[in-house]
Amino acid sequence: MTVSASPTSSTQSAPALGEHALFDRSASAATLPPTPPPWPLPARLAWLKAFTRAIITHERALTDAIIADVGKPAWQAVTGDVMTLLAACAWHRRHAKALLKPRSVPRAWTFMPGTALRLQREPLGTVAIIATWNYPVQLLGIQLVQALLGGNRVIVKPSERAPRSQRLLLQLARDAGADATILRWTEPTRDAGPALLDAHARKAITLDHVIFTGSTAVGQHIARWAAEHFVGTTLELSGNDSAIVLDDADVHLAAKSIAEAAAMNCGQTCLAPRRVLVQRSIYDAFTKALATHVSTIAARSTTPQRLIDDAARARCDAMAHAAMHTPTGARWLTPSESPSSAADTLRVLIDVPRTAELVTCATQEHFGPLVAVLPIDDEADALAVHRTCTQHLMTSIFTSRPARAEAMIRSLALSGSGVIAINDCVLPGGHPALGITGHARSGWGTSRGPLGLLALTRPIYITRTTWPRLPLGPIPSKRLEQMRSALKWMFR
Repeated sequence: MTVSASPTSSTQSAPALGEHALFDRSASAATLPPTPPPWPLPARLAWLKAFTRAIITHERALTDAIIADVGKPAWQAVTGDVMTLLAACAWHRRHAKALLKPRSVPRAWTFMPGTALRLQREPLGTVAIIATWNYPVQLLGIQLVQALLGGNRVIVKPSERAPRSQRLLLQLARDAGADATILRWTEPTRDAGPALLDAHARKAITLDHVIFTGSTAVGQHIARWAAEHFVGTTLELSGNDSAIVLDDADVHLAAKSIAEAAAMNCGQTCLAPRRVLVQRSIYDAFTKALATHVSTIAARSTTPQRLIDDAARARCDAMAHAAMHTPTGARWLTPSESPSSAADTLRVLIDVPRTAELVTCATQEHFGPLVAVLPIDDEADALAVHRTCTQHLMTSIFTSRPARAEAMIRSLALSGSGVIAINDCVLPGGHPALGITGHARSGWGTSRGPLGLLALTRPIYITRTTWPRLPLGPIPSKRLEQMRSALKWMFR
């Protein structure tokens, strides 16, 4: 399917950055366009309003482009990409001004009563976004909104797997008012990302921050490059998280939520659960309910979405095969499943050994609709299994007693979970105020939500000193002793 419409513009589009001199090995900083003046916040908010209208107007074209790029069902493209981006746009239109406005900082009345402080947010400078493909409009769109609202110039490297949808999204942003001095993009090729970073290393451009969403392996390369060049990064990397089902949970709610989350986008969602830890007393009831929901999902469509490539399919098959061929091997939830068939549909292995790579993801990981289910004794046992994997973005807990979930939050946080969902999976991650924060092999920095917006600005403190001032020279002994005597009531 092809894009059914294209945005209209009264101005001619600027060339993609791939045609720009920065990809010329002989280019230097002198060949770059001059730095534009700061983009005022009212103009940024006006751009966001126009951008929102453009997305709504061209929703069908965006949806068709997403389907053409990655093969999503239309309902998932609309809800998971377009609507989630629009919700983020609406939230930022309401709250960005308050988040970014200058504010007074409370005085230290007992130490520097004559010094007033003001905090204001300034742009980082030039932000590079290396875009991903699994939610091509949602993820790039929110990162773009936050980078531009922060007042930055932005260079986007679109994914080679989502060229239609991301080019259309970027053109809508351009037509809404983010001109070529503010927003540029490279060609959607695999080589364009390294070339963009190399352009900074050659001083052909200056990058002040890099946002990358993708695999841990690529994230490590970017982190090493950024450390060498002192460039800040936001790395949203792989998630291989847990859903914990306690013995007082609504079994059918848990089974349906987990099955739908694991099947969503053909399992290509970094917040989706990869292992399900079920308390033994309800293990049989849960697996029976899960089998029902898995069968329902399989029967829902005769043309399921396919995994992005054969390599992703092969990883799922290899990890399933390894989990089954152990002394206490796993088995398929339903007899019709096999490790080499229907790799693009949701498949579930039960009784998976705790040491299986499918559980620990110690040396490899998968990004597809394959889930491991295993029994646990209690909350402490669940946490022990959960900690064997170090890639956590959203952990789910199913229980009818919220206090049980609350008691686990601190331990889950210490294990690296950045989002903890009670009685739900994946869907709360679309809330526009929720930030995604990686930890360890799942990356670092916050994207989305208020902290994601603030992370794309620099805090600047302005001080103004009147009277009384601290002494500018040595303090007389008598006065110093008076100050010492007053410490107990000044700083109690």
